[in-house]
Amino acid sequence: MALLRHGRVGSCHRVFSETGFGECAARDVIVTLRSFLEDQTSPTPHREDVGIRLRPDDDPALLANNLDAVSLIEVEFPKYTDGRGYSIAQLLRRRYGYSGELRAVGQILRDQLLLMKRSGFDAVAFDHPDTEGVYAEAVGELSEVYQAAADGSISIFLRRRTDLSPGRLT
Repeated sequence: MALLRHGRVGSCHRVFSETGFGECAARDVIVTLRSFLEDQTSPTPHREDVGIRLRPDDDPALLANNLDAVSLIEVEFPKYTDGRGYSIAQLLRRRYGYSGELRAVGQILRDQLLLMKRSGFDAVAFDHPDTEGVYAEAVGELSEVYQAAADGSISIFLRRRTDLSPGRLT
């Protein structure tokens, strides 16, 4: 599975662990939200550079006070028809101000790539023979957007409004 960061194939040395940190350094492992929260309440020192995987039913608000310690959040898409990951991404970026890497993992189709980018994902685990080309084509399909999103694109309505000269009807 290829990992795309900002549209370019890259690599990741981290591995996902269902069972928590164990003896691994935080920078080497991605843990579930539950494992992360349990680690926060343990007597061991606070971990830095943590990777966390959020599942569709996880509440990103539980991370709001700890986002400074998190360098990577993976959002799982167990089925391409499950859109809760987009909402999680929007909340993390827009409401909680998360600025670290936000990665989409799971069952991801080409048609989802633009919406993932708009929702705030800067990395996607996506497999295709021409991964970079397919990503570039998918995120470049639309030249205008209708609503605000985490990517900061200006909607066509605001663009039109700012293009109006004084005295013209809106």
